Amino acid sequence: MPDRVHGELFALSDASIFATVTGNGPPLLLLHGFPETHLMWRDIARLLASRFTVVCADLRGYGASSCPSTVSDPLAYSKRAMAKDMIELMAKVGFGHFMVCGHDRGGRVAYRMALDHSGLIEKLAVLDIVPTDDSWNRADDRFALAFWPWSLLAQSPPLPERLIVGAPEAVIDQALEGWGSSATAFPPEVKRAYVQALSDPDHVHAICEEYRAAASIDREHDAEDRIADRKIDCPMLALWSATGALAEWYASEGGPLALWRQWSDKVEGCAVLGGHFFPEEHPRDTAETLARFFGGPGTAL
Repeated sequence: MPDRVHGELFALSDASIFATVTGNGPPLLLLHGFPETHLMWRDIARLLASRFTVVCADLRGYGASSCPSTVSDPLAYSKRAMAKDMIELMAKVGFGHFMVCGHDRGGRVAYRMALDHSGLIEKLAVLDIVPTDDSWNRADDRFALAFWPWSLLAQSPPLPERLIVGAPEAVIDQALEGWGSSATAFPPEVKRAYVQALSDPDHVHAICEEYRAAASIDREHDAEDRIADRKIDCPMLALWSATGALAEWYASEGGPLALWRQWSDKVEGCAVLGGHFFPEEHPRDTAETLARFFGGPGTAL
């Protein structure tokens, strides 16, 4: 059983980031997606804590973390800025080198960390994503209809902010139940926490700014890396839903793994059971897969 469990707000250079620390062993940072918070890792963190020191953070603008202003920094919600937060956070916790796993938006922060801070990231796992610029370059009507936050939340303010704050329950229900996941994966108290996180105007504005960054500066950063032939150096794992959009949309190009192989020479991966939120639907299966990757062959929970 873990003997180290606590959560607190860490004051960093540009933001305050809420994170929990659980367990003992090699450091592993877990990053959530939309519309979740660090709570998405509640079961997985408990399982992994027997082998790793697990840090679960709320990205800036999400959950209990702060919402830096884009007035003073127009790039405040670029994945580059969000990645810098996490490097500082892990240093505050006591780790200069660590492993990272991100789901959805957290996966985008995670792979940006591996590109921008390659000497600090030992291993990388991304769950149910392909690179941001690749996603936009291949966007079509299926993308616009299924991945509606990409286009809706990236619209100019205040339209998406007003829509989300006006109906946070509807947003949560549509996301959690509309992307191929089972509603039973989300206990009532967790759904309430996700709704509460989308009820604060400042946080909703920050989340929209993050999506606006994904449609602009994040694409530019990806494109610059591609032109420079800059790749992810550390071992990498990509997992995606076997019944989700990624498995279908990119099949003609070899699937998500083929896209990631343009960014990494050390990537492995496969489709897994469950919808987009498979870490919450199948926490034990996900935890066991992550433990084998991050801990090496023979690692068991």
